[in-house]
Amino acid sequence: MIQDYFSLAFKNLKHRGIRSWLTLLGIFIGVTAVVSLISLGEGLEVAVASQFGISETELISVEAGGLSGYGPPGSMVSDPLRDEDLEAIKKLGSVDKAAKRYIQTAKMEYNDNLLFGYATSIPSGEDREFIYSQLEVEPITGRLLRDSDRNKVFLGYNYYIDKVGFEKEIRPGKTILINEKKFEVIGILDRKGSMLFDNVVYMNEKDLEELFDIQDDIDIIAVLPRYSDEMEKTKEDIERTLRKVRNVKEGEEDFTVSTPEATMSTLNDILSGVQIFIIIVASISIFIGALGIVNTMTTSVLERKNEIGVMKSVGARNEHVFYQFFVESSILGLVGGAIGAIFGTLIGFIGTQGINSFLGADLTPNINFSLIFFSLLGSFLIGGIAGIIPAMRASKQNPVEALRS
Repeated sequence: MIQDYFSLAFKNLKHRGIRSWLTLLGIFIGVTAVVSLISLGEGLEVAVASQFGISETELISVEAGGLSGYGPPGSMVSDPLRDEDLEAIKKLGSVDKAAKRYIQTAKMEYNDNLLFGYATSIPSGEDREFIYSQLEVEPITGRLLRDSDRNKVFLGYNYYIDKVGFEKEIRPGKTILINEKKFEVIGILDRKGSMLFDNVVYMNEKDLEELFDIQDDIDIIAVLPRYSDEMEKTKEDIERTLRKVRNVKEGEEDFTVSTPEATMSTLNDILSGVQIFIIIVASISIFIGALGIVNTMTTSVLERKNEIGVMKSVGARNEHVFYQFFVESSILGLVGGAIGAIFGTLIGFIGTQGINSFLGADLTPNINFSLIFFSLLGSFLIGGIAGIIPAMRASKQNPVEALRS
C-alpha cells in the first residue's frame, strides 16, 4: 500500500513538470546553503587551527597586552614582557621549561625582489632543543640552525616553492638580504601547512637581537607545563606570578596567558557564531520553500477535484486521499533536499580545496554522511508538514461535488 502511494506521487509530480521543479527551488537553495556552510565550517575550523599552530602541543603562550598598534604577536605594546618576567616564570614549580621568542617584521630582498615578512628567533642551548621539539620542525633540505651559526637562517617551506613572491625558489647555499644585511640560507623547513611556519624566516636569537637592536623586550614566552594534565593550574600560577612581578591587580592585567584549548575554543566560538547566523539566513529560504509546497499542493487539490471524486467513488476513504497528497508533499521536500545535499556537498568539497590553496593547508575533503542523512530527513519532514493542510482539504472533499466540478 505504501509503495502505491509513492509510485502515484512520483507520477503526479512528473506530470506537473516545471511547476514541481519551481516548488523544489526554495528547499534546494536552503539545503544547499546549510550543507555547504556546515561542510566549509568544519574544514575552516581545522584549517584555522593549523594556521595558528594549534595541535597536540602542550605549550602555553604568554604575551604582553595593551596594544598600541599593529604588528606581530607581542609587538607594539605599551609595556612589553621582559627578562625578569621570563625568570619569574621559570622558577615556578608547575613549569617545566620556558623560553623567550622574538617575532619581527623584516624587509627581505632576493632575486631583485623586495617584500616584507616575519623573522623569528631560535634560542640557544637547551632552549633550542625545546623549541625545535615543540615546533616539530624538520628540514626538507639542508639543516637546522646550530648555536655556532652566525648570519645564517633557515626558511619556511613557501620560500622553497616560491609562494612568497620572489619569482624564484630559494635553496640552501643562497644568500638573502634581511634589513639590508646578508644571511646565508642553510636549510628549508618541511611543509607545515601553516602560514605561521611556512612563511617565516628563522634565525639565531643573537643575530635577530643585533639586527633589530632588541634590548630587553620579549614578544612571546613559550611555557611547557611540568604536568600536561595541570595546564589550567600552570596558567593560573603564571598569571599570579606576573601580576606580582609587573605590579598589576587582578582584572587589570597588561598581559595575556593562552592555552591551546582556550585559543581553539575562542576560534571555534567565532566560527560557530558565523555559521549559525548564516544558517539562520539560509533557513529563511527553506521556510519560503515550505510555503511554495503549501501553495503548489493547494493548487493541486483544486485542479484534481475530479480525480479525488473518482477515488472516493471507487472506495477510497478519507485517510487514503490524505496519505496520497501527504506523500506527494513529502517527496517534493525530499527531492529538493536530495539535490540540495548533493550540490552542498560538492560546494563544500570545492571550497575545502580552495581553503587548501589559499592558506597553504593540507585538508582532506570529507563527505559528512550524517549531515546528508539529517538534511534528507529534515527536508522530507518539512515537505510533509507543509502538505498537511492541503492533504486534509483533499481528504474532506465531498465525492459528489468533486465529480461535478
